[in-house]
Amino acid sequence: MLELFRQFPGLAESLPHVALGSWPTPAYRLERLSGQSNIFIKNDGYCGPLYGGNKIRKLEFLLAQAIAQGHKEVMTFGVAGSNHALATELYAEKLGLRCVSILTSQTNSRYVAKNLLAGLSTNAELHHFDSETAALQSVKAISLQHKQSAGIEPMLIPGGGSSAAGTVGFVNAAFELARQIEEKIIPPPDKLYVALGTMGTAAGLQLGIRACGLAIELVPVRVVRDSIANVAAMEKLYNETNRLLHRCDTAFPLIPFAAPVIRHDQFGERYAIFTKEGMAAKRLLAEKEGLSLEGTYTAKTIAALLEDLQNGSLDGKNALYWHTYNLQPVPDTGDYKKLPPGFHRYFESPVQELDTD
Repeated sequence: MLELFRQFPGLAESLPHVALGSWPTPAYRLERLSGQSNIFIKNDGYCGPLYGGNKIRKLEFLLAQAIAQGHKEVMTFGVAGSNHALATELYAEKLGLRCVSILTSQTNSRYVAKNLLAGLSTNAELHHFDSETAALQSVKAISLQHKQSAGIEPMLIPGGGSSAAGTVGFVNAAFELARQIEEKIIPPPDKLYVALGTMGTAAGLQLGIRACGLAIELVPVRVVRDSIANVAAMEKLYNETNRLLHRCDTAFPLIPFAAPVIRHDQFGERYAIFTKEGMAAKRLLAEKEGLSLEGTYTAKTIAALLEDLQNGSLDGKNALYWHTYNLQPVPDTGDYKKLPPGFHRYFESPVQELDTD
């Protein structure tokens, strides 16, 4: 049983949920990285059998919601190499659903082609658009086409799975962490570093941390443009999630939002463009801890932690890095020409300069 459901049984009765992952995920000290400080990891990389990473916690609630509402398909959004879209494609198929992915162009990297081929191995329908505006203008028409064939429109899942229902997955994650602290698997962290994209992970953790009464400073490291990831938008998602949980079980308290200090310094030029600091962090973690990072989210998050480690602000403190990147192997041997033509550029054009590791 999820730790959140154990603490609030009314939620188990009223919130649709389907088990996709294995919980709790490991929490342990990064021995070679720590030095004079204590650096720990909460590793979600292997949490699901088909695909790991932070999206699985969200999809346990989102795909269950789709099934409960009688949908046969879901529609979600992202860039061409979206980890969220791929996770949704894989687990939707596992549950007898189909994912329609609305994907937009991005700076090329090797992981983009890998994720697209993995998506091609599923029953998903992939659409490529050159801009977010073009993608959004096409959503209604594509939804109506699927309603005609399936009898019901696909359930819409926002980018990153960051709706209130999806964010509940990371409220539970904070309760899971609290149990591991109680069991002395790791000591209480002073700071918790996590990538900040569509904000469901960070907002859920912030709500869960406060609901558990933990004195942990959340350090969200922004990796998307600030029109998407900002304090006002995080507060809105936090409050929507809090109200959902309170509505489903009034024992879950309404807790005022406390704004974390967002780290903006690791973002770089724009979304999905790797940075020198991030790639140096990626190499260091691989060398010292055997941990695989990627340049868009996790490498930038670790770069922020390493900066604090080097400037002494973590001396004598416990810092926790929440690993959100998939570490499971995925199928990537298909014929890319079976994808819609808009995706072919990611196989035929060079990758960005820093994508060398």
